[in-house]
Amino acid sequence: MHFSIPETEVRSGENGSTYVAYNIHVNGVLHCRVRYSQLLGLHEQIKKEYGSNVVPAFPPKKIFTLTPAEVEQRREQLEKYMQAVRLDSLLGASEMFNSFLRKAQQETQQIPTEEVALDICLSNGQKVTVNILTSDQTEDVLDAVATKLDLPDDLVGYFSLFLVREGVDGGLSFVRKLQEFELPYVSITSLRSSEFHILLRKSRSDTFGLLLGHGVRRRRHGQQSWPEFAIRPVSDIERGWILVNKDQHRQLKSLQEKGSKKEFIHLGQTLKYYGYIKFDPCITDFPEKGCQVIVSAGNNELNFHVKLPNEQIKEGSFKVTRMRCWRVTSSQVPIANGTTNPCSASKCDVKLELAFEYLMSKDRLQWVTITSQQAIMMSICLQSMVDELMVKKSGGSIKKMLRKRHNGSIHRSDSQQAVKSPPLLDSPDPNREQIVKLSTKLSSVSLRGVSASNSANDISGNDFHGNYAFEGIGDDDL
Repeated sequence: MHFSIPETEVRSGENGSTYVAYNIHVNGVLHCRVRYSQLLGLHEQIKKEYGSNVVPAFPPKKIFTLTPAEVEQRREQLEKYMQAVRLDSLLGASEMFNSFLRKAQQETQQIPTEEVALDICLSNGQKVTVNILTSDQTEDVLDAVATKLDLPDDLVGYFSLFLVREGVDGGLSFVRKLQEFELPYVSITSLRSSEFHILLRKSRSDTFGLLLGHGVRRRRHGQQSWPEFAIRPVSDIERGWILVNKDQHRQLKSLQEKGSKKEFIHLGQTLKYYGYIKFDPCITDFPEKGCQVIVSAGNNELNFHVKLPNEQIKEGSFKVTRMRCWRVTSSQVPIANGTTNPCSASKCDVKLELAFEYLMSKDRLQWVTITSQQAIMMSICLQSMVDELMVKKSGGSIKKMLRKRHNGSIHRSDSQQAVKSPPLLDSPDPNREQIVKLSTKLSSVSLRGVSASNSANDISGNDFHGNYAFEGIGDDDL
């Protein structure tokens, strides 16, 4: 998530006095307004809990009223502070930090704690309504949806809640994955637009295999084999998200009408891009700078559907097991107004880029950059795929891993060690050719702000071919 404080406001207090409010934005959208004293209180709590040597530098108090220049300086310092805390693997995942943001979000939107009904969209085009509290956090809402759908506890960790936007054609565009520091009801209500919805969707690529096993267990107990919402609809095919021929399309419709869910899932898993998240059109520098691209994430890869400058269409896949690392960068760019003035807080847009370093061949790594307002969402998808591979290799549980992360039980020494030397990854499917083991970290690199001049290096387009995948290279070749 990209945290920023692009602006301040002078507001009136309860006793008629005025104060400066700092507007904290997440991915360019207002999350909450806070006073300096509130952030100072958070800082003191974090320092007391984790020690002064862990906490980032905090702007000092001032005795006298701040001048406009000093307010701007403090705004910049507080923005850097919030970004540093969020990006710290220990502090950013702490309940102390997340609960502060949830409380501030609710206070900013002035939504009292009360029982409400919240609509959740499902992957099959239907909706389910859950009764929650306005103050329920993302995990609480997800658990309420799982209970409503009779989803067993061991599968809940394989699903997530996403904020999506409905287009004029009825298609859904992914905005972001809802996080632990926000209240879903408050987040969706504060947008004040019927275009936005909350969607329950699988966030792990092997969910369908688990659902099949779950269906077998449930049938033994005389229950419905598996939840209806888990069956991907034929409408995804009609939108062009999944590629099928006429025979496959007809067969899927027939299986769906008959209620043959097991056969439906088995056939669906053989289809190209089944279960992928498809992002809005954006720009990439691969294979040439300025190429239009549609990126999809799934099956442990990022798929590129690229339109070259000569109008030629190329398709390729970048395997997550061949990415050494990735980063999301943000920069401020002037709004197109015919001027060349430097950015000010009110005259700039945030430009987001996802760049990953990829093993193109035996001894050649190079950066590939995607410019997209959904860059953070892409990064989250990459992290989910890496987490899944790590859990598969260790034989652990996704849900346990997520709970451990959310509870802040990851120690700093463990986190630092993970960045330096994680386990090497084998191919998760023994029936496929061995995927290259990487000798360096498969991880997301922290979000950072950069100037436009610090973007990734340009990459030659001579190496891009259809169905790009470097499988079958042995360890001895590395």
